[in-house]
Amino acid sequence: MHVLKFGGSSVANAENINKVIQLVRQALDKDRTILVVSALGGITDTLIQAGISAAAGDDAYKEKLLEIERRHLETVKSLLPITGQSAVLSAVKTRCNEIEDICSGVYLLGELSPRTQDKIVSYGELLASIILSAHLAALGVPHEWKDSRRLIRTNSHFGHATVDFARSNALIREAIDASSTNLFVFPGFIASNDNGITTTLGRGGSDYTAAILAAAVDASTLEIWTDVSGMMTADPRLVTSPKLIPHISYQEAMELSHFGAKVIYPPTIQPVMRKAIPVWIKNTFSPADPGTIIEAGTTRNGSSIRGISSIPRIALLSLEGSGMVGIPGFSQKLFEALANHQINVILITQGSSEHSICVGIDDANALVAKQAVDQAFEHEIGIGTVEPLVIERDLAIIALVGDRMKSHPGVSGKMFGALGRNGVNVRAIAQGSSERNISAVVATGDVRKAINVLHEEFFETTYKQLNLFITGTGNVGRRLLDQLLQQQTWLLRHLRIQLRVVGLANSRKMIFQDEGIDLHEWKEQLDSGGRMQLDGWLEGITSRNLRNSVFVDVTANADVAEQYPTLLQKSISIVACNKIACSSNYVQYRRLKDLAREYNARFLFETNVGAGLPVIGTLNDLLRSGDTVRRIEAVLSGTLNFVFNHYKGDRPFSEVVRQAQHEGYTEPDPRLDLSGTDVMRKIMILARESGQKTEMQDIDNRSFLPDSCREGSVEDFYAAMIKEEQHFSALYHAAAAEGKKLKFVARYNEGKASVGLQHIGPDQDLYHLYGKDNVVLFFTDRYPEQPLVVKGAGAGAEVTASGVFADILRAINS
Repeated sequence: MHVLKFGGSSVANAENINKVIQLVRQALDKDRTILVVSALGGITDTLIQAGISAAAGDDAYKEKLLEIERRHLETVKSLLPITGQSAVLSAVKTRCNEIEDICSGVYLLGELSPRTQDKIVSYGELLASIILSAHLAALGVPHEWKDSRRLIRTNSHFGHATVDFARSNALIREAIDASSTNLFVFPGFIASNDNGITTTLGRGGSDYTAAILAAAVDASTLEIWTDVSGMMTADPRLVTSPKLIPHISYQEAMELSHFGAKVIYPPTIQPVMRKAIPVWIKNTFSPADPGTIIEAGTTRNGSSIRGISSIPRIALLSLEGSGMVGIPGFSQKLFEALANHQINVILITQGSSEHSICVGIDDANALVAKQAVDQAFEHEIGIGTVEPLVIERDLAIIALVGDRMKSHPGVSGKMFGALGRNGVNVRAIAQGSSERNISAVVATGDVRKAINVLHEEFFETTYKQLNLFITGTGNVGRRLLDQLLQQQTWLLRHLRIQLRVVGLANSRKMIFQDEGIDLHEWKEQLDSGGRMQLDGWLEGITSRNLRNSVFVDVTANADVAEQYPTLLQKSISIVACNKIACSSNYVQYRRLKDLAREYNARFLFETNVGAGLPVIGTLNDLLRSGDTVRRIEAVLSGTLNFVFNHYKGDRPFSEVVRQAQHEGYTEPDPRLDLSGTDVMRKIMILARESGQKTEMQDIDNRSFLPDSCREGSVEDFYAAMIKEEQHFSALYHAAAAEGKKLKFVARYNEGKASVGLQHIGPDQDLYHLYGKDNVVLFFTDRYPEQPLVVKGAGAGAEVTASGVFADILRAINS
């Protein structure tokens, strides 16, 4: 014999019930069958709402009852031929009238006891099973309808009754053995106490009914038919690509169901586990899918983890005090106080110092728990040996479950490392001695992120998701987006990185797309976005709380740079093309570096110095490997190198500068380049990365730009350069007369930094530098005479965008 249970979605309407009948007929071809059915989908909730409304004196309960009656009558009419409807319609109507009579009494009394609520909700399963039984009869399928209340005996704990297995098993076996029929139909969820008063087995209790029946008759299998194709590695509502668990042990299934997996009701496992009866989780709407089998032995799945689950709405109770240390009985007193008020403890953790104990409970019981515990420890609180109970709310439990964690060291480290890197703060930790689960308490707002992080860490062999928020769509920003589009497929195929631009903003507009912006159409989508407001942009980024988030700043905006601390404190990595943050005062620079370290985020700014050149990365590699930088010589402005490589005195200096700006080599205001300010920033950043507390005012700037060129607008600047052409021409000819070139050189030597225009001869390293190239020479303890040289294009939107792109990939590969 085998037992089939169908949930509410499987019997929600006539169409679905016909699918159930087809599956039942297939089962009957193999063996005798017990069929257990839930209430029609949504009916139990409606019955509960009707009872609550009636108790509150709200006439709306009548509308709910009419809706319940209408659904059942329509189901009967859809399933049965007209000639066979009368008796069933009458039976449905009779029971609906009974529900109305009970609710009317509740309405008059203004009270809904647990016993009365059990009576009300029991009608859901009764009606569904009666209708299904009538449909089987109309189809000519021999069967017997059995009232579960006559066979399953419980105590009088209404709402969640405890089964008397000895009596129930005997009654069930007697009823089944006394019949020669091959099919039995049972309403799930309901039972009765010794006085025949209706009780219920708790929400999801139809699964439990099926397991009780299966164990009683020693069934060969128990099949739980629902609307999902088995148990998954994580909740599909939280994770976009959960994986099917084809095999799972009884113990693992109990752990996952206890920690929130909704596919199977937690107590279901116990009766069948004792009899070693395998349980299949199958999909009524995709019966060919393999589903999940729950049994004693399981196959390896390539991971020590079987699944991830969570329990929402948790409150954390913390009891602590010096008077607890070394004194037996404190824990017992705490648990007795909670038990006396029917408060279930979900999680327990206690430090070895015995100074505190922490328990997790349902948030709905938090205030009652505080009153109970404070009252129990009233004396100790009064004399100061114990502090009043502290409650933390708006929390949830996430749990890793797997039988094989015990034999795999490092699982906890991997779990908490992944959570920490993504800024998920863990409030409490618990792990049983069986090492079958590791539980952590986190903020409710972090649950989705935490589960996705852990799922990616333990189950995602296909890809790692990277979520980008890009600010700035100017020359560099546009090219960055083009490069991201070009490489999306390659990154997924070769590096298994799923790169998504989730947010995009410029000075006018901003847009968020949680599934990722289509980079083929980013311009059109951004144009139709909302008005850019920096506070709203920041809120949109932080509130999404996505794993592996990277903020990309491709602006030169000081207000944007001021937001970096907020982002880092949310463990959002920052890739900054914007130089403002790193060239601000040293205290701010140091704070950003420290925040990144503290909150496990990356703060990357390679393009601040050499566009796409690996200047900062090379410097950091030198320092991390134990080298010491003694001196740096560099041409750090691709703009100035371009200008002085193209200026020969045969055309105006201003014209060469305009060419550089037109080709995208200058800042929006070229004076930042020509004044040496931009080079000062770059050498200061290198000095700071070398370990010096350098400020802008510490750098000696021997500028070649006349004062007249520093005033007014950009166009005023160009006009001033025309007037100062003789000055620029003299600079060129002075160098040319010596057979040398003009180079704007940055130097750092033993803690001192300077920038300025110099005459560079053919025998010097900086002489052979053409176009917009930059070069950086590192003189270190390991490279004292022959420097380590980094050389290449140091300006241009394309190479700068590629440098930003490289930093983005560094952020996720940390």
